[in-house]
Amino acid sequence: MTDAQETAADPSLRTPGGGPPDDVETAPIPLLEPREGIPPVAADANALANIVAAFATGTGPVAVDAERASGYRYGQRAYLVQLRREGAGSALIDPVGCPDLSALGEAIGDAEWVLHAATQDLPCLREIGMTPTRLFDTELAGRLAGFARVGLGAMVENVLGYALEKGHSAVDWSTRPLPEPWLRYAALDVELLVDLRDALETELDRQGKLDWAHQEFAAIAAAPPAPPRKDPWRRTSGMHKVRRRRQMAVVRELWTVRDQIARRRDVSPGKVLGDGAIIEAALGLPAHVNALAALPGFGHRMGRRQLEQWQAAVDRARAVPESELPQPGQPLTGPPPPRAWADKDPAAAARLSAARAAVTELAERLTMPQENLITPDTVRRLCWEPPGRPTADLVAEALAGYGARPWQVEQVTPVLVKALTTAA
Repeated sequence: MTDAQETAADPSLRTPGGGPPDDVETAPIPLLEPREGIPPVAADANALANIVAAFATGTGPVAVDAERASGYRYGQRAYLVQLRREGAGSALIDPVGCPDLSALGEAIGDAEWVLHAATQDLPCLREIGMTPTRLFDTELAGRLAGFARVGLGAMVENVLGYALEKGHSAVDWSTRPLPEPWLRYAALDVELLVDLRDALETELDRQGKLDWAHQEFAAIAAAPPAPPRKDPWRRTSGMHKVRRRRQMAVVRELWTVRDQIARRRDVSPGKVLGDGAIIEAALGLPAHVNALAALPGFGHRMGRRQLEQWQAAVDRARAVPESELPQPGQPLTGPPPPRAWADKDPAAAARLSAARAAVTELAERLTMPQENLITPDTVRRLCWEPPGRPTADLVAEALAGYGARPWQVEQVTPVLVKALTTAA
């Protein structure tokens, strides 16, 4: 880290609240520049082999980032992978030309990987053979340390005193060739990631939260891939307007056809048919193509063949036997929605109110978001089915059973015991 970076990262001059204290004069924030220029994009086996060799002999943590084409392509695959390590410099890899990065993953497998918002990138990295055994998540570290703004640009600026270039985060990263300004943006995303990690580690240690962070990072690294979502069509935007089971069948059928087309074309489902159009068709239950064409989202720009395709889906939903229509809502695997607690179980509602207030107060004292102190779902489950006696041991056992980390159990158990006892 340079002298300027060390000064900017000094906790006495920078604050987790998001900037310097009011009594400190600030100089203009310099724009970050690549230290060694923009590396060439590796898109073949030879170029990848050179990167694998360089990173295998590098030292220290490895900064890792990935760019996807959300909103443009189907799924969440990676279209660019960026890395940086001491002794190896920076690297840009095209996963289209190099779809198997397992050799690279093995070469850096023993190193600590530094990612920003790790849970967003790990699924697409796993698809191409890259899975860390140890990691440091700079976004999560910022949350635990109490920073108000935890985006990468804000963190680099507030902690290290540099400004990152903006404007390319939402571009179509499946574009080939990738424009030079995009590559520059991508390379800079890993330029100071290890420096940011070091500064945040110092700050977390100063606050007595470093072990907490290590427990969180270990949980992320050990987490298995998320299982396929059940009934993903239920997440269609505007689904709350759909009340009748027949209408739900229309949403299900249109969503399924759209997903098949999007997968085949490798485009974002929203580019095939918008969620709003699906909801309009479900609510309107059009009996023929002309009625469908009159609905928002099925206007004059849509060809006759497309309209007939969507109308056929509606017709299939209209013909589904009553016994096979989808049931309203998803099967509950936990407590009911909190808004229903007052009617279903007033005592549970009182416990939840007291527990939420206690967690909120504790989170404020610890300067971190409530959801990072303990997940809201864990609090709801505890309050819906509390131990027979709210002792510290039984509450701690219940929290651990719901997946709370040891540091979370230690921090929240006393306040939750008090809340449950008071509410009772």
